[in-house]
Parts: sequence; C-alpha cells; structure tokens
Amino acid sequence: MLKQNTVIIISMLIATVFLLAGCGTPQTETERINEWFDEKYEEYLQMNPMRLTMLGRKELYDQIDDMSEAGIDNILDWRAATVVEMNDLFDYDELEPEAQVSFDLWEYQYEILRDGREFLRHNYVFDQMRSVHTRLPNFMINFHDVDEKSDMEDYITRIGGISYAIGQLLERAELQTELDIRPPRFAHETVIRQAEALLDGYPFTDGNNGSPLWDDASSKIDTLSANGVIDEEEAEQLREGTRTALLEEFCPVYEELIEWITADKEHAEERPTGVSRHVNGDMFYDYMLRYNTTTDLTAQEIHQIGLDEVERIKGEMKEIIAEVEFDGDLQEFFEFYSTDEQFFYPDTDEGRQGYIDDSKAFLDAIDERLDEFFGILPKAGLVVRRVEPFREQDGAPQHYMPGTPDGSRPGVYYAHLSDMSSMPKTTMEAIAYHEGNPGHHMQISIAQELENVPQFRTQERFTVYTEGWALYSEKLAKEMGGYEDPYSNFGRLVTEMWRAIRLVVDTGLHAKGWTEADAVAYFKENSPIADGAIRAEVRRYMVMPGQATGYKIGMIKIEELRAQAEEELGDAFDIRGFHDTILGGGSLPLHILEEEVNRWIEEQKAAA
Repeated sequence: MLKQNTVIIISMLIATVFLLAGCGTPQTETERINEWFDEKYEEYLQMNPMRLTMLGRKELYDQIDDMSEAGIDNILDWRAATVVEMNDLFDYDELEPEAQVSFDLWEYQYEILRDGREFLRHNYVFDQMRSVHTRLPNFMINFHDVDEKSDMEDYITRIGGISYAIGQLLERAELQTELDIRPPRFAHETVIRQAEALLDGYPFTDGNNGSPLWDDASSKIDTLSANGVIDEEEAEQLREGTRTALLEEFCPVYEELIEWITADKEHAEERPTGVSRHVNGDMFYDYMLRYNTTTDLTAQEIHQIGLDEVERIKGEMKEIIAEVEFDGDLQEFFEFYSTDEQFFYPDTDEGRQGYIDDSKAFLDAIDERLDEFFGILPKAGLVVRRVEPFREQDGAPQHYMPGTPDGSRPGVYYAHLSDMSSMPKTTMEAIAYHEGNPGHHMQISIAQELENVPQFRTQERFTVYTEGWALYSEKLAKEMGGYEDPYSNFGRLVTEMWRAIRLVVDTGLHAKGWTEADAVAYFKENSPIADGAIRAEVRRYMVMPGQATGYKIGMIKIEELRAQAEEELGDAFDIRGFHDTILGGGSLPLHILEEEVNRWIEEQKAAA
C-alpha cells in the first residue's frame, strides 16, 4: 500500500509543478492536455523499465518489470488517479477534436483494464504462446543492446531480475490453481520443453554448444572487445559475471519452474473444452471478447459472423478453382493444394532460406507501390528472420516485433521454419504483407513515428485495430499489384478463411462446449491448412480466449468504413487520405476509429 500511495502522491506533485510551470505562458486547452498526457506517459514508462528498453531508452536498464499482482494493482491505481485528475483539470468541450480522441482513449484504457481486474487469475500465467518464461530471454536477446561496458553490467543484473520475475509468476500460477484454473496439459508440456531448452548448453550442461542467453551475452561481450570498448581482462570479468548469474540465479528458478509445472501437469485436463469450464469462465470469456474486439458483440453474434464469412469466402475460392481449370470440387482442390510438392519448399536449410528470401522479394515489390496508396510512409526498416531455436514451434504462426521509434532498431518479421510442411509457398505472400508492409510493420512504425499526437498514442496496441489492419492489408495488397499467381491469390483467401474460421472456432471452444477435436475437424472441413498448423492454431485459441476474434472483426469494420467513405464522397474519395486517416492517429478502439473516419468524411465534403 505504501508503494501504491507513493506513486499517486508523486503523480499529484508532478501535476502541480506542471500547472505552475505553465502559469506564465497562455496555452490552449489542447496544448495543456497534450503536455499533461506526455507527463503522465513518462510516469508510466518509469514504472515499466522493459517498455523503456523497447523504445530504445536506457533508463532503468538494469531492471525488469514488477510482475506480481501487487505490481499490476499499483499501475491500475495510478491509472485510476490519472483519470480523476484529467477530468478535474481539463474542460472536454474546449478541446480540439484530436485532443478529445486522446481524452476518450486515455479514459477507455483505464476502464477496460479496470473491468478485467476481477479476471486476473483467469488468464493463464504459463502457456505455450505468450508466457514470460520465453519472452524475458527473448527480450534480452533482441532488445537489450550493449554498446558500453555498463550496458553489459546491466544485462548481468537483469538476469537476476528475470529470475525474480519468474518467481513472482510462479506465485501467481499457484494462486490460479487454488481456483482450479490451469491451462490444458499440452500447454504444460510445451512450457517444460521451452524451459528445458533455455537450460540446454553451457554453462548448464556439458558439450560444445552454449545456452541461448550465454551465446547472446558472449556475442555482445565479444563485440565490445572487438570494438575496443573493453580490454580482455574486463571481457573475462563480464563473462564470469554472466556465468555466475546464469548458474546461481537463472538456473535455479527455471529448474523450480520445470519442477512445478511437471508436478501440476497431472492435474491439467488432457482433452479440455474452453475457459467456460472454469469458475466464472463464461463471464471471463465475455470480457475477453469485449477486450479483444472493443465491441459489445456477443459470442453468438461473432459465431454467426464467422459462419457467414466462411461461406462467402468459399464462393471466392471456387472462382479461382475454375480459373486454374482444376478438375474437382473444393475438397479435392484442398487436397491437391495441401500435398502437391510444387507448393512447398524442401525441409532443408536451403528451403528455409528460400522462404526468407522470397518473402523479402514480395515485400520489396510491394514497397515500390506504397506511395500510390499512402501519404504517410514508415521510416523504420524491416528485416525477415527465423524464430530463435529455443522458442520455435512446428506450425506456429509468423509474427512481428516492432523496432524503435527512432529507427535505430528495425522491425522484425519472424517465421517459424522448423516444419516446412506447415509453411506453404502459396500463403507466404499474404503473410509477408500481413506482417510487413502494408501490414504490421507499416502500421506500428507509422504509429511510433507520429508527432501530432501525445506519445502514449504512438505505443498503444488494440488487437482488433492492429490485426484488423494487417488482415485488411492482405487484401489491399491485391489492389497494389500483388498475387500475380492465382495459387497465391488462393493462398490469400486461405489466410482470410483462416481468420473467419477463428470466429467460429474460438466461440465454439469457449462458449459452445467444443473440444479440441471438434475445432480441428471444423478447420479441416473448411480449409487446406496443414494438420500441424491447425493443431497449433486451435491450441493457441484455447489458451488465449477471444484474441483470435479481433482479426476478422477489425477487418470487417475497416472495410465498412471504406465503403461508407467511397459512397458518401464519390469521385472525391481519396484512397491515400482514407488510409492516412486510419493510420494517422495510432491504434484505436473501433468506436473511436469510426468517429475519426466520419470526421474525415465531413472535412472532405466541406473541402469539396
């Protein structure tokens, strides 16, 4: 409680200083609140050292976030205090429209998190998809840059911070099990494998290979030495410090994690349904749908939207089957599409490199057309990489990790390439556009680079917006000249079908009592997706309830807004202006995004 009260008192003192500092210079209400937002966001960052690092900043560089329930409550209490303060200090009606958006967004962020607090112990702490046991080492490898000796010393200290955080998370997992809430057994099994992989190699085991964190630390120390920043004696001291931290701090807590998960595994269900099986699980799922779609759509409504979209996309698929003159029905084409060797890279290092090289080629080609469809373009670079071995999973989905706002670290499109039979050539093009340009990389980079909105809006992420945009981008790329090969265009429909199926399967699992087998069967009936990818997908939905519904719901809303703008503006419709409106305010809940587009439409009418 003392820490919580201290944060709130500091917040109030900073606000007082801010108001006094502004007394000598007349400001508009919008200028005042924008300064206040930046003050508040800086306070937030000072409570989130890992976020600072991801932004390319080195304050609190030796610290890891507080991952305890108390830590979560401290930040929630701070958010509550800022909302009260905002309403007390500023007159909403005196704000310019964009500042009103920021006001509404700041309030919405708090309210959605506040409403989810009662379900904190429903969200699985350790699972195969998003758990911190792999995210923390990945964070160190990909985000903790080492340019000076002190950076490496902070790295070593942070190894201890990781160990402490895992201990906090173990406490939270134990609290979950008191409510008989735990993920399915397959999640436990994967967590054990992932944790063991982090302890495989020097200094934990004998052999020539190093463990993931040791290899990363050694590489960074070697670079310091090669650049003349440190001498060999200092390099050896840093190596010994790393070794000690890994053996005495990192290893014991990960062994404890493995031991605990192994013991708890026998209590986990082998053939579970969704989260509705837990106490208050139905309420939790309703909340997760609201959190992930920013709408009040019910599970039944989303399920029906999915069924309708599946049938519509099937119709478009049949048109392509006719175009390529395939002699057979949709199921027979699925079989051909899924098995013919022409659609796959060899399961070799050369095949994996081919996947990366061809993905880069598609992205390079689409980049040449960006300025025809967008006025705002990203400055940050993009690289394509294979997922690190310790967290790679057969058939797991590709994903994107953002770079820094200043462009010093590029965005990364990651691909799981351990099983090339799950990564067909036909869907590669659509997925590259989804993760790269004009999808995630473009949207997130533009948001981070915005200068006309408060900083907190440049870093916000709403699943329904970010994933809705990325899925819309897959289809937009066709307008931009992509998918010259009809089989790749069919692959685009496969990825859209994938997201439509998600609406059906996610709600089926969590609201209709479907089993994993039911979900897999529906997937196989309506898509040519590989068995390994289907199983990985379904298991993803089972541990991340509602998240998969955001993609298609977001895409549908963006398409509806574009259709509305085209109809109301007619010849005055400007595709560049529309896209800049969607991207130019950062990630937004759908109701606020709709307000922004409606305002742009009215501005265009007035200008015309």
